[in-house]
Amino acid sequence: MIRNLLFSLFFFSGIIIISIIFIPAFFLPQKITLFGGKIMGYWTSFCLRVFLSTKIIIKGRENIIKDKKFFIASSHQSMFETFFLQTIFNSPVFILKKELLLLPIFGWHLKKIGSISIKRNKISKENLSFFNDISKQINLSDRPLIIFPQGTRLLPKDRTPFKKGSSRIYEELKISCQPIAINSGNTWPKKGLKKINTILTISILKAIEPGLQKEIFLKKLESVIYSELDFLN
Repeated sequence: MIRNLLFSLFFFSGIIIISIIFIPAFFLPQKITLFGGKIMGYWTSFCLRVFLSTKIIIKGRENIIKDKKFFIASSHQSMFETFFLQTIFNSPVFILKKELLLLPIFGWHLKKIGSISIKRNKISKENLSFFNDISKQINLSDRPLIIFPQGTRLLPKDRTPFKKGSSRIYEELKISCQPIAINSGNTWPKKGLKKINTILTISILKAIEPGLQKEIFLKKLESVIYSELDFLN
């Protein structure tokens, strides 16, 4: 309990402090704010290692796609991946709930780094331009897009089918997909106390190349990520 309290105190205090320190970056080039995001990622891993004695392992670095555009599709079990993946990849472009952009300071940073917002489970004028916004961002940047095809944080053993939106993105962008399986929920669950002395693994899987039918892509993506999670558990 004490280690959980210390983790929460230092982690959230650090995120707030970093956000405040980088307020001047609102008026500076975007790369300054992106650097702040990487610091948050390293701070996250530091707090896990120090306060929860978490061992963080990165598997499959050799599978990272290089020299061409791609998007990342990652499992989602905790807040960990939203911060830490920025340290592995080139400052990914996030797709996130519109409400997050309304948060004071932190939400402003999310907007500054070019995050793409969507209103969940709603058809609106704002959502109609969603795929156009993604295409523009990818075409104008060398940063990869990151999506969480499960749609929300899930428990480690939850095998909810992936959302169809990820296959639509694959079909629209016509670029490679980098699947990632992360068992972060075994350390940092969506609800309840965080676990001590665990192994948190980020498994970077082989790319799924463009050209598949979107239904086949979705089944393959779900299969490779859930199979890896079963192995990690």
